[in-house]
Amino acid sequence: MSQMAVGPEGRAGGAGRGQALLDRMDRLPGWPLPRFDLFVLGLAYFFVFYDITDIGFGMPRIAQQFALTTNDVKFVAIAIGLVGYIVGSNLIGALADWRGRKLAFLASLLVSGLGSLGTAFATGIVSLSLWRFLTGMGVGAALNLASTYVGELSPSSQRGRISVTMFMIGIIGQAITPFVALALVPHFYIGWRLLFAIGAFIGLAGVLFGLRLPESPRWLIQHGHLDKAGLMVGSMEQRFDPQELAAAAAPLSGGPEGTLRTGDDEDPGSTMHELTHGRYGLAVLAMITMWFLWYIGNYGFLGDAATLLSVHGLGIGSSILYLAVGAIGYPVGAGIMIVTADKIERKHLIFGATVVWLIGMLLIGTLANGVVVTAGSFLASLALGSYLQVAYTFTAENFPTRLRSRGFALADGGGHLGGAVGALLLPTLVAGTTFFLGFAVIGITGLLAGLIALGGPKTSGRSLEKVAQ
Repeated sequence: MSQMAVGPEGRAGGAGRGQALLDRMDRLPGWPLPRFDLFVLGLAYFFVFYDITDIGFGMPRIAQQFALTTNDVKFVAIAIGLVGYIVGSNLIGALADWRGRKLAFLASLLVSGLGSLGTAFATGIVSLSLWRFLTGMGVGAALNLASTYVGELSPSSQRGRISVTMFMIGIIGQAITPFVALALVPHFYIGWRLLFAIGAFIGLAGVLFGLRLPESPRWLIQHGHLDKAGLMVGSMEQRFDPQELAAAAAPLSGGPEGTLRTGDDEDPGSTMHELTHGRYGLAVLAMITMWFLWYIGNYGFLGDAATLLSVHGLGIGSSILYLAVGAIGYPVGAGIMIVTADKIERKHLIFGATVVWLIGMLLIGTLANGVVVTAGSFLASLALGSYLQVAYTFTAENFPTRLRSRGFALADGGGHLGGAVGALLLPTLVAGTTFFLGFAVIGITGLLAGLIALGGPKTSGRSLEKVAQ
């Protein structure tokens, strides 16, 4: 890959021209595309969180109808989906860095939508496993690409707020899924099939809407398509009032320094070497560890809480109800982050969310009564709504454009192995020790994730090129 020194706008060569375009993007006063495009990206997230949640609520009925053993349930609900998630995030993530964000984003939604549709028509454990693997592939990639895409389009001063605004649309999927499941799964023989069919419709609708999205200008600049990028940036600037642009055109504080790479002649071997060695190798390791620890509790809570609460005397209907009411915390947490994501350093927000998570887990662990369990569920959901998109944005910010999608895929995909650990660890701890200790442990692992984030770079309000250099 060719490498040219970054210079001011007047400097000859592609790097100087590319840097000038990046500076113009970072000075934009707001989201540079139609608002509907932000909704389309949010729709992808809606499907991701809907799918993450629906399997936990649909699995009890699926197990009854397909006569699945406990090990079968764990394999289908946890292992096969997570393997698909990791594979899809890395394969389609590589496609995004190689051939562009838009193509990979559409591929992720198509794969996940088809997988969810197939799940709705599954006839046994073999077909169910196949479709859940396919769904996991698409979901893992969609989460990666939505975060990467919106971060690359947003001006540096508003990247956190815009990313969380998109996330707000998506997290509603996690908030309403328990209510949809409550209306369908207990009352209809094909209720679980309808649950997945709804998800398929959402995912495939996202493909149609996503056709309108443009390519990321940062990706175009990275790959030497400066004329196309220039036209796009000019079009973005035309969406704003000239006075708004003039007010936002003050010099960037601490602008990017170092090098800007442009051109298409990327060597996959050297790319992987960068992601496993040196500065970016350390970033991958730190982000994998952070997500591994977080997903232990995340998947343990989402996948096992309803069953464990039911087994310990609350009943399946009451358990789902307490968790469903508590799920109101998801959009509340995201709303808090919309206000604070660019005003407070992101790694500090991440740590704060993990403290709230620990408190929520401790409250649920007391199993005192319905009010306390619902309060714990609310705080846990609020922590999830606060943590997730800020941490996704933070993860993507740790890598340069040429490595961003693959770096995110390695970090989030590797971290998802913690989801498999958590989904197995929580019921094992509850059975072998006490209900309280089980939930306390997954609360502590979440807090440890926050502590790791504190060791990361400052990212709020900084150019992506400055953060990742």
